[in-house]
Amino acid sequence: MARKPLPPARPSAPALSGRETPRPEGRGPRPGAKAAAPRGAVQKGGSRSGELWLYGRHPVEAALLNPDRRCRRLMVTREARADLDGVLSRSPHAPTIEPADRNALNDLLGEQAIHQGMALRVDPLPDLTPEDLVERYAEATEAVVLVLDQVTDPHNVGAVLRSAAAFGAVAVMVQDRHSPEETGVLAKSASGALERMPLVRVANLARALETLKEGGFWSAGLAADGPTTLAGAKLSGKVALVLGSEGAGLRRLTRETCDLLVRLPMMPDSMESLNVSNAAAIALYEVRRAALEAAQG
Repeated sequence: MARKPLPPARPSAPALSGRETPRPEGRGPRPGAKAAAPRGAVQKGGSRSGELWLYGRHPVEAALLNPDRRCRRLMVTREARADLDGVLSRSPHAPTIEPADRNALNDLLGEQAIHQGMALRVDPLPDLTPEDLVERYAEATEAVVLVLDQVTDPHNVGAVLRSAAAFGAVAVMVQDRHSPEETGVLAKSASGALERMPLVRVANLARALETLKEGGFWSAGLAADGPTTLAGAKLSGKVALVLGSEGAGLRRLTRETCDLLVRLPMMPDSMESLNVSNAAAIALYEVRRAALEAAQG
């Protein structure tokens, strides 16, 4: 498939004032943009079925305060009980506490689980689709979606969720069959961000990117051979930042689906690639910095 020419650089990001987001010179709204699909077109996957145990103070507290999370059982040691007092009084759906000791939690979760004396049994979070994002941010002038192309390590994805929440992204999108399931390990690595940052699972990443583009998002893939730096691209408005796995990078079809490829300004002859969670944090920071700079005039 022939590569399409890269679009010209965008003008500076607009101030966050509600005025219309400018597009690259010579480019208008995408022709033939489709209306958002109705909610409820759920994409199920193996990671979305059954109940799971969350553990550790931050994941448990965040889940108890998340109105979208259905909580089933709460096991807490006597030593950890006081840590949850303030949260339980604000939780819309906290189960009755079941007293437990550390040995019981170790047997339940495994010796390697750092549970800090608490475990919460929950249902998986509700599914979201790319169409849901398009509908939710149809009137937005600024929105960043972070897209991960076959990043499978739960610790990396958890760290990405934390960075996405910290820098104001609206969602993280992953390919369902090549991403970690929703588990206690993922939630622990995200340190509560799994409850705050929508994690959108899709079967076909290229098709999902096309859906976002039809909804007004521009897609920028991070690649070592990108012709311009991320800062030089001057991304603004509604943006999908696409990152590949460490080493393999973006797959061919993912690269070809992106509107443009950008790179981080790494030193010549240094490391060939960064850990994906580090690259995501840098990229999100740069997009956030540019938006704040534009907002200040």
